[in-house]
Amino acid sequence: MKKTILAGLAGGAAMNLAMLLTFRTIGFGWDAKGILLTSPMQSHKLIAVWTEIEPLPLVVNTPLPVILGMLLFGIGHAYIYKQVSVGWPQGVAPRALRMSGLIFFMTYLFWEFFTPFNQFGEPLPLIALELLFWAVIAIAEGVSITIIMEKEIS
Repeated sequence: MKKTILAGLAGGAAMNLAMLLTFRTIGFGWDAKGILLTSPMQSHKLIAVWTEIEPLPLVVNTPLPVILGMLLFGIGHAYIYKQVSVGWPQGVAPRALRMSGLIFFMTYLFWEFFTPFNQFGEPLPLIALELLFWAVIAIAEGVSITIIMEKEIS
């Protein structure tokens, strides 16, 4: 149980760091001038949600609950890993690839389809960029969880 929680916390921390390096630095920018907010093709609805409509997303003004939530998601993902990885090939690389793919397809691909595409009318080129960011995030989390879960701890 300790190893699973540790793996989840590491995965959640990796997820937070990867989000910081992708969405915060490149996508939205530290000054709200990132490509996802300044692209002329971007949906005005999405821009308004992130910059104008009150209350702004928590991650903008009060990020701590979101950061903590990501750590909890990491723990949940580690428990899922513990259950499903027994059917996967041995080795960190094949298992990390599967876990990253599971996270990406079950969480981020669905999110991008249902919210930015469906609700905000975001254009496909920007969704593709976001999916690239989400792939980096899923890989960071999946690899972190897998490395710890596969490590022999005595």
